[in-house]
Amino acid sequence: MDTKMFCFQCEQTAGCTGCTGAQGVCGKTADTAKLQDELTGALIGLARATEGKEYLVNEYTDQLVVEGLFSTITNVNFNNDTLNIMIDNIKAEKESLVPKCYACGSGCGKNDDFDMQSLWRADEDIRSLKSLILFGIRGIAAYAYHAAVLGYTDKEVNAFFYKALFAIGMKDWGMQELLPIVMETGEINLKCMALLDKANTETYGSPKPTKVALTVEKGPFIVISGHDLYDLKQLLEQTKDRGINIYTHGEMLPAHAYPELKKYSHLKGNFGTAWQNQQKEFADIPAPVIFTTNCLMPPKESYADRVFTTEVVSYPEIVHIGEEKDFTPVIEKALELGGYPEDMHFTGINGGSTVMTGFAHNAVLSNAEKVIEAVKKGGIRHFFLVGGCDGAKLGRNYYTEFVKQTPPDSIVLTLACGKYRFNDLDLGTIGGLPRIMDMGQCNDAYSAIKVAVALAEAFECGVNDLPLSMVLSWYEQKAVCILLTLLHLGIKDILLGPSLPAFISPNVLEFLVQNYNIASISTPEEDLRRILK
Repeated sequence: MDTKMFCFQCEQTAGCTGCTGAQGVCGKTADTAKLQDELTGALIGLARATEGKEYLVNEYTDQLVVEGLFSTITNVNFNNDTLNIMIDNIKAEKESLVPKCYACGSGCGKNDDFDMQSLWRADEDIRSLKSLILFGIRGIAAYAYHAAVLGYTDKEVNAFFYKALFAIGMKDWGMQELLPIVMETGEINLKCMALLDKANTETYGSPKPTKVALTVEKGPFIVISGHDLYDLKQLLEQTKDRGINIYTHGEMLPAHAYPELKKYSHLKGNFGTAWQNQQKEFADIPAPVIFTTNCLMPPKESYADRVFTTEVVSYPEIVHIGEEKDFTPVIEKALELGGYPEDMHFTGINGGSTVMTGFAHNAVLSNAEKVIEAVKKGGIRHFFLVGGCDGAKLGRNYYTEFVKQTPPDSIVLTLACGKYRFNDLDLGTIGGLPRIMDMGQCNDAYSAIKVAVALAEAFECGVNDLPLSMVLSWYEQKAVCILLTLLHLGIKDILLGPSLPAFISPNVLEFLVQNYNIASISTPEEDLRRILK
């Protein structure tokens, strides 16, 4: 561990073992990585200080924990100044909650912060289990953050953050104590995803199947990326009647399906593909880009002056839109740049000019009778859930080829930015429904679970008995908590790729294989042959 940094939380970590140099694959520097470790250690210290005194915790404490965890997700915060402010705020909150412990000179765990280096140096199985918990709650925190922005919180979800952080800080805990918390992480994530689904649908309505153009019309425009629908709503309100069109990017694509958002006529379409292509796709566009959540890559000099951040996203010397949500700098930049002089026709990676979205659980289940009847009559042979994070590592074209080769009597459900590998393909229809159904953001994994459970109930069987296969791609920590939720539900035979997590030790992997039959993807041909045999 005599390294400049250590980080192995994302799929693209160096050498599939860990980033240890002056800069991580994601672009964060060693100094930033160490500050994120310090921030995590401060959160663990806060959780240890309030253990047994949970009545001291208040809404502000919960907010600090959620924002702190969210800020350490890959591609969120690259700014040492904001990280230092968060660390100071967390330490000040701990001191205000337990002043007597804080004043004591003996290091009892309640008055000091956890040293993350002790975790990275720990026995590999303990490190693996604690990493599953830590990365899992980072993902849950992202969902909790989005729900809280809309005024929806859950006491059980917030309480679990402290429980999980406390467990990570326990040096003498082994597999017997940690494994139940790993599984509980999946259970709590299910509650949090349900909370976010409720927050989004009660605020913006239930998504409706919607065709989205990939054409950018002439004139001023703004590209909005990330996941936070609240930010998009504020931007739409502030640009109304200003002659500025709004285009989604990346995980913001499903916003087009929400009734309360699609009613804005200047929400025109989607620009670009998945997050890892932004440095190429944003290089020459005559418009500003605003990042609302993770998926920010270090902006290149050619377009850095056109990038804005908000919420917990932060990058040095990039203009940040604060809590007041005044998007005036973004609007002024859009008017200054002027946009394209004529309509520009872009395409997806397979040449398609439009994509569909909006097949959330309400939309799919409203056609449940049609789907069930088609299965019973042999019209639908199999369901594939092909979803998850996209990324730049070689081998992700597997997902494009897999979907292309799915039989014509099958349906492909998808979600998250992994869908950009194939969502512009025209695979036709089946039973009056498109064969590719985009269920939304990674935040909307709850929809896929709802549909799977509903189908199992309709056929009076377990989810594992359905003609349903899950072929998942992962990149960051929200994928980790979703995987843990699937394991909590007892779902087996998941194919995961493009590589297995570096933080999964051989013994923990053996446990997952033996109990859940998790396997790594191989080739589309071999995997389809095995699934459909």
